[in-house]
Amino acid sequence: MSRARRVTNGKVRYGVVGVGAISQGSFMPGVRNTKNSEITALVTDDPEKAAAMKEEYGDLAVYDYDDLDKLLAADEVDALYVATPNHLHTPYVVPALKAGVHVLLEKPMAVSEEDCKAMIAAAEESGAKLMIAYRLHFEPATVAAISQVRDGDIGEPRVFTSTFSQALDPKNHRAEHGFDDGPVYDMGVYPINACRQFFGAEPVEVSAVASRNADWGLDLDDTVGVTLRFPNDGLAVFVASYAMDEYEHYSIVGAKGSVAFQPAFGYGVGLEYDVKTGGETDHRSFPETDQFGGEAEYFSRCIIEDLDPEPDGEEGWCDVRIVEAVRRALETGRPQTLEPYTRKRRIELSQAMGLAPVGDVEMVNASDPSRNAD
Repeated sequence: MSRARRVTNGKVRYGVVGVGAISQGSFMPGVRNTKNSEITALVTDDPEKAAAMKEEYGDLAVYDYDDLDKLLAADEVDALYVATPNHLHTPYVVPALKAGVHVLLEKPMAVSEEDCKAMIAAAEESGAKLMIAYRLHFEPATVAAISQVRDGDIGEPRVFTSTFSQALDPKNHRAEHGFDDGPVYDMGVYPINACRQFFGAEPVEVSAVASRNADWGLDLDDTVGVTLRFPNDGLAVFVASYAMDEYEHYSIVGAKGSVAFQPAFGYGVGLEYDVKTGGETDHRSFPETDQFGGEAEYFSRCIIEDLDPEPDGEEGWCDVRIVEAVRRALETGRPQTLEPYTRKRRIELSQAMGLAPVGDVEMVNASDPSRNAD
């Protein structure tokens, strides 16, 4: 019998675990932008953040990180949004799911396949819903481009290429935990997830190389190049870096044409792309949307209407198993073979959300991770 929290008043009550830049600047304003969601609790050890968020969002319940069990026992939330550093996801997600509290979890899902499987098992045991926060699964330009490729507009997709980089501040927490919070887990999941969607398949081989910029000050592989081979002989090649200027791009080339995005993975701007076929280029521009509000509204709808979210635990695990293969490839210097796998679901055209964007938010004790941030 399901132990999952049920919502009867039309709004899902969210507790936010980790009140850093992504929560303050994007998710919490996004929730306020929906009609079916609200923030009712915070998990943070920073009293200044707590005070500022209570002033902005009302009388929120506030818990320390060590008091998660108290929050789960109280009737104050229906769901958690977990935005802790990558390696700290599991201690909050698994207990919440076991308690029947739904979880919207920032990507990457975890930093091991074992942790992913533990989350999936916890959700199945209680009936609580688990969704990984792949906001681009609801972004109109991304969904439209995937639909065009599926419809055969560029022929069979053959090659995906991408570069995603930023100039990481060495003082940021992402620089302190090696591969687990490094560029592949933090940024590489974007091209990994995108190429899986465009190919409509899972890779069967992974190879990787890495480099370190000695002058950058990071004690990790700051730039990683990855090649994925797919069952239909499609190839995906991408670079993820913490030691270059901010840049984001991807393209997919097929037998009859191509699709190219720039910008590709960000938010706060409307995305756009070029479709080239028959020697002609069709440029498609889409208005900016509130990507975080869109994913929250979608997940809340799933909770209220008892629907299974598309970017579920299986989707998160599919990316993590690839990143873990990248880790092994770097450690061994050899390509890694993945067992053939068929993902049960893919992005659907009906998922595109069009919430109007929200304005900029002044953050407290949180900042952009880039050393080039204003």
